[in-house]
Amino acid sequence: MQYEFDLLIIGGGAAGYFTAINAADMDGDLTIAILERGKDVLNKVKVSGGGRCNVTHAEFLPDELTQNYPRGEKELLGPFHRFMTGDTITWFQERGVELKIEADGRMFPVTDSSQTIIDCFNREVERLGIMVYRQSAVKSIAKEKSGWEVATKDHAFRAKKVVVATGSNTKVWSLLESLGHTIVPAVPSLFTFNIKDDRIDGLAGIATQAEVEVVNSEGKTLLKSDGPLLITHWGMSGPAILKLSAWGARILEPLRYNFTIRINWLDGLGPEEVEQQLKEMKLTHGKKKINSFPMFELPKRLWKHLVLASGISENTTWAELDKFGTRRLTHELTKGEFKVNGKSTFKEEFVTAGGVALEEVNFRTFESKLLPGMYFAGEVLNIDAITGGFNFQNAWTGGYLAAKAITV
Repeated sequence: MQYEFDLLIIGGGAAGYFTAINAADMDGDLTIAILERGKDVLNKVKVSGGGRCNVTHAEFLPDELTQNYPRGEKELLGPFHRFMTGDTITWFQERGVELKIEADGRMFPVTDSSQTIIDCFNREVERLGIMVYRQSAVKSIAKEKSGWEVATKDHAFRAKKVVVATGSNTKVWSLLESLGHTIVPAVPSLFTFNIKDDRIDGLAGIATQAEVEVVNSEGKTLLKSDGPLLITHWGMSGPAILKLSAWGARILEPLRYNFTIRINWLDGLGPEEVEQQLKEMKLTHGKKKINSFPMFELPKRLWKHLVLASGISENTTWAELDKFGTRRLTHELTKGEFKVNGKSTFKEEFVTAGGVALEEVNFRTFESKLLPGMYFAGEVLNIDAITGGFNFQNAWTGGYLAAKAITV
């Protein structure tokens, strides 16, 4: 059986639903359908933010918002001037969903439940008469004179316009490639580092501000970031690490995630300044044991591990610290190197770099430059962000502007 619609959305996730709802809101006469390959819709919304749904981030300047996108920074600047965080907040507010800002800038529904967002979308879809076809994986997409023909296992669909919002679905990427689009191959983009090292063994849960660099075999810096660093059972995580994984997605993949990082545990302090402060401690607190007198506001257990790693025994006092011990401790505090052997997925997040090449998309409308009448929204494009609600903001912005262009 063949079904005809004005607009067909391929993908029942955040970007697909947002596009469909906005298009229906802007033009009540449109017939719209969403095709979802699985039996459930909005799966990523459900698990985001530990089940709370990190809707967006409290960043209200387009220039600064774009800096959270390793891929897409330049392309999203214009779109963010037209629909961004404030618009997202208003959009949900108008539909009865209040958002709150947490200390780190992440924004969640006040209910702390992703179900609030899912319920909002489902209400809107029902109110607007949007059809949702579950278990409808797309097998083919064909361009016709009057629009598009899309086939699933059980049905054929015709539509004047189509929006692809399937995230990193490689089967759909293959279909787009067969239609002439360039697909940038996917690589993981948001992950934590696996590290086995006595210096952090038993310290899981400790967090501190740090500067982290990825260095090559000659010690040259390849990547650099700073921010909170979290020691975990399997190695290291936290924003400082996640930023490195995102910006270094295409650098770290060829290394098979085996590389060296250099850590300055004293974010903002250089070796000379640190060494000078250690020498002053020798003069002012000579009788005290180094091990039991942490400096630089470092967590006590981390300080002890770094002192021991410097070859300084538990009972050594500040007065007994010689110049070689001072230099070794300075090095551990500001330039300690750790071997990374592999990666782990960050919580429930699984973000990839890759997708439709950005130069093939008109970012005023999110329409394909190669295939008029086909639009894109969300992570089907070669756009990805660090954690914190930024990937969803890309979905909202792309979905809204695609809907606006479709309904003009």
